[in-house]
Amino acid sequence: MRTCLVLLSMTAVSACGGDGADSGPGLPELPPGVEAISLGGDTLRPSTLSDDVRREREQRFQEALRGYETDPTNVDSLIWLGRRTAYLGHYRDAVGVFTEGIQLHPSDPRMFRHRGHRYVTLRLLNLAIADLERGASLIEGQADEIEPDGLPNVRNTPTSTLHSNIWYHLGLAYYLSGDLENALRAYRECIGVSNNPDMLVATTYWLYMTLRRLGRDEEALAALEPISDDMDIIENQSYHQLLQLFTGDRTPESLLDTSAETDIPLANATVGYGIGNWHFVNGREDEAVSTWQRVIEGDSWAAFGYIASEAELSER
Repeated sequence: MRTCLVLLSMTAVSACGGDGADSGPGLPELPPGVEAISLGGDTLRPSTLSDDVRREREQRFQEALRGYETDPTNVDSLIWLGRRTAYLGHYRDAVGVFTEGIQLHPSDPRMFRHRGHRYVTLRLLNLAIADLERGASLIEGQADEIEPDGLPNVRNTPTSTLHSNIWYHLGLAYYLSGDLENALRAYRECIGVSNNPDMLVATTYWLYMTLRRLGRDEEALAALEPISDDMDIIENQSYHQLLQLFTGDRTPESLLDTSAETDIPLANATVGYGIGNWHFVNGREDEAVSTWQRVIEGDSWAAFGYIASEAELSER
């Protein structure tokens, strides 16, 4: 098996052979510097990070790299190397690290969870589904575990678990691919392991939208019943606020300071996609399409709301 060596320069990570063209199974060959092809056919390159963020992430990457070099077969070292590579915007290379991890640890569901997540980022949805379904089969009958945060929130309190992340990303991959019945199955499973307010609002958002798209409006309304205004949300405020929009307790203008400026991109892809959804399920498709278009005019192309906006627009 080929060992995955990862080197950091001042501006880029190079893993498993340079430009990432052979970083993992199913990755298409792309021009140098291109990470992915959008669902609309555009080339996607790593987003520019602020100097402070870049320095901090490069430092964390170097720490992960040293851990990997100390013990390149250690499962945690591989996971953190892959995660830190992805946080620098090099998702193809991260897939290569997780692929090596799967070769070394084929029964560890964490490897499939993380590679599946990055396949979603790269718009390789069938590969993401295969990995996440494999991860789901590996956690069957196993105790859940807290997943440590790679980018800690303000309270330094992890809000997700291995099981919830597998089901959440699996539901998303199915949703993005248009397989709503399987998305519903995954989100039903995810609700069962969403044991804190942050995970509950994130899962409920996608569950609600899946049910609305399936025309199961009464079930969608029932899914909103556990959501209240006074929930203690640490990091998923956008999902909480969008659920309040769906219940009628908020307006779209209260969520976006730039809602009236239709000629500029939407900085928050999560909120932008959600507001587009709100228009869509209420019969205002033109407003939905224009909102999703503003989302993809931004540069946060790794955000789930951005990918979902691409998916919507690619169907129209």
